[in-house]
Amino acid sequence: MAKVQRESSRSLKGSLIRVYDMLLKFYGYQGWWPIDREYHLKRGTDPREEIIIGALLTQNTSWKNVEKALYNLKVYGELSLDYVRRENEERLKELIRPAGSYNQKAERLKLLAKFFNPIESLKTVKRDELLRLKGIGNETADVILLYAGDRLTFVIDRYTQRFFQRFYNLSLSYEGLKTVFEENLPEDIEVYKEFHALMDEHAKVYCRSIPLCGGCPIRYMCVSASPSS
Repeated sequence: MAKVQRESSRSLKGSLIRVYDMLLKFYGYQGWWPIDREYHLKRGTDPREEIIIGALLTQNTSWKNVEKALYNLKVYGELSLDYVRRENEERLKELIRPAGSYNQKAERLKLLAKFFNPIESLKTVKRDELLRLKGIGNETADVILLYAGDRLTFVIDRYTQRFFQRFYNLSLSYEGLKTVFEENLPEDIEVYKEFHALMDEHAKVYCRSIPLCGGCPIRYMCVSASPSS
């Protein structure tokens, strides 16, 4: 993927592209969404289904907990939507227990697995159709479409919202912030994927709930940065 060229203008578009370039240079390519390709090659399963399962499991929990649930599915079941469709719901609950809210998530995984049958419907499913499913909100829908479906839709999460509010002193709704990114970034799937992942990484390293502005590589561009943090 070619590096996005920086723009000399002071527009939001130019600023976002510059931020992307700087974060990419500092952290390198993140390669999200993480999947176990070797597992799927051996089992003949579809890696896109791992992304869909992970997108649901990561609701209101840490990725570390999701990894434990995905491990259980790989070792004691199968990391596929076909397995989710076939498996007894009580057994499914036990396997995904580490991800929390396992009663709700097992039910919603069943609904997702039924919805994406066949998986090729990823290519044509509309965002509104996903949002009508029980338990599927904006972020989960956009993760599925972007990372599993390679569809041009930007993902907003709490890290992105926190970053944007601090960096530009602008507080927007999910849809409002999503529109800002989509209107001011190149229409490039890889840029969408990487920028979202880079902001998440930056939020975990520097732009934390209590920010560490002093070491932040882009603090001189941030309107709320405190050099003493």
